[in-house]
Amino acid sequence: MNLQKLYECSIVPDLDLRPTELVEEIDEVNSWVYDNLNNGVYRCGFAKSQSAYDKAIDDLTKAFDRVDEILQKQRYIAGTKFTEADIRLFVTLVRFDEVYTVYFKCNTRSVTSTPSILNYCREIYQMPGVKETVNMEQIKLHYYASHPELNFYSIVPKGNNFLQILEEPHNRDTFNKCPPREEG
Repeated sequence: MNLQKLYECSIVPDLDLRPTELVEEIDEVNSWVYDNLNNGVYRCGFAKSQSAYDKAIDDLTKAFDRVDEILQKQRYIAGTKFTEADIRLFVTLVRFDEVYTVYFKCNTRSVTSTPSILNYCREIYQMPGVKETVNMEQIKLHYYASHPELNFYSIVPKGNNFLQILEEPHNRDTFNKCPPREEG
C-alpha cells in the first residue's frame, strides 16, 4: 500500500508526518536520533564492557545535548512542523527519566532537568490523542520485569510521576507554529 493510500485510510487523513519540504531534515534528524538516543539507551543498558558503555553514554549525552540545543531554537526537532521525527524522539524521551536513567544507566542527563526538552515533551503529550497512548505503569512493568539479568527481583522503582509533570503548561507557543490547515 502506498503512502497516499495510507493517508486516505487514516482517521486523520490530513495529517502529514513526512511533508515533502522537510524530508531531508527529517531523515537527517532520524539518522542520529535513532543511533544515539532511540538505540543509544539500549547500547548503554546492554553494554558488556565498561568501554562499550562509556562509548554509548558519551554518544547518548552528545545527542541529548544536541536535541536540547535544537529545541532551544525551534519548536520541533526537524523544523516548524510536527513530523515523524518528533514521534520517534518523543517515545524515547517519555521513557527516559522513569526507565532509562535508572535501568539502562543513562543518568548523565534527564528530561525534567532540561527545560527545552521538558516543554517539548509536555507539548506533544498534551496534543489530542497522545496522552491516551502513554501508559507509564505498563512501560515500567515491562522494562523492569523483562530482563532478569538487569533486575533479578523485578523491583519497579516508584519514579517522579513524570506523566503528572507532563500535564503542566509548556512554553512551546513562543516558537512560530505552522498556520492552521484550512478546512475544506
